[in-house]
Amino acid sequence: MRRIKEVLRLKHVQGLPERAIARTLGISNGAAHSYLRRAGAAGLNWPLPAGMTDEDLELLLFPAPRPASQSPQRPVPDWGYVDKELRRRNVTRRLLWDEYRATHPDGFGYTWFCTTYEAWKGRARPSMRQTHLGGEKVFVDFAGDTIDVIDPSNGEVQSMKLFVAAMGASNYTYAEACPSEGLADWIRVHINLFAFLGGAPTFVVCDNLKAAVTNPDRHDPGLNRTYAEMASHYGTAILAARPRRPKDKAKVEVAVQVAQRWILARLRNQRFFSLAELNAAIRILAVELNARQMRDFGASRTELFAELDQPKLTKLPDQAYAFARWKRCRVGPDYHIEIDGH
Repeated sequence: MRRIKEVLRLKHVQGLPERAIARTLGISNGAAHSYLRRAGAAGLNWPLPAGMTDEDLELLLFPAPRPASQSPQRPVPDWGYVDKELRRRNVTRRLLWDEYRATHPDGFGYTWFCTTYEAWKGRARPSMRQTHLGGEKVFVDFAGDTIDVIDPSNGEVQSMKLFVAAMGASNYTYAEACPSEGLADWIRVHINLFAFLGGAPTFVVCDNLKAAVTNPDRHDPGLNRTYAEMASHYGTAILAARPRRPKDKAKVEVAVQVAQRWILARLRNQRFFSLAELNAAIRILAVELNARQMRDFGASRTELFAELDQPKLTKLPDQAYAFARWKRCRVGPDYHIEIDGH
């Protein structure tokens, strides 16, 4: 609740200037000025009329705007439908507005259409302002939290990393536990990801971890050769997120947070004695997560994936990628080179 009454009291009773009122109440100078200007325009003075409550004062000076949807002559578009259609290739706002006006000739103009859609998008999904085309991108990263696996032979505990991937258009999510963030595990979870999706997207957007990027340059990042070869094998391309540009990978950061809450939190009291057992439990929860209806979209991740992403994926090659590590070595005096101590 705005502190309008206190602003008026300090002005008319204490005689304080606007800046002093703002400092006293801990509000901005602009807010104090706005309250006094609106009160003057409404003809209010001090003391206020008897019985006027803070709620009455708020409603008088800041009346609620009439929603556009209440106008019987101007039907409002279904913004959820507009948002979903914009993730289809070659669908533009202009096309959707033309279709809207064809159905409602007396509808709103194109500028209002675009401005109001942006406002709706900001309310519906404030951390997902980019529009992703179907089948275009999958975002990948590791979660910060880990989950333990116990070796039944000696009781030794190993913390497993959680790999998370999310499709750009549908938010369809894949999760898998692996022992490390090393290159071999990094490649293996990607191979499993593409098998899970049943195809490969146009781009894979990754963070600047060592297994993916050898030179995290903002303009020209150097990719690990094995990672680049794997991408070529599946007909996709790697896009490394720019350093210190969190919006480049905001999609997967949200997916990681969801996975940690939906998967790791639910498994926190369970004990696992093999990586296979752990991943079997993760797969069950991932299926449940993808089947849940998303409130802002009116559909589940699985439904949106089947409609938007899956038809646009590149067909998988006949054979999965065979892992190979490239290493620059110095030839010894005996014409031999050393690889991993051998």
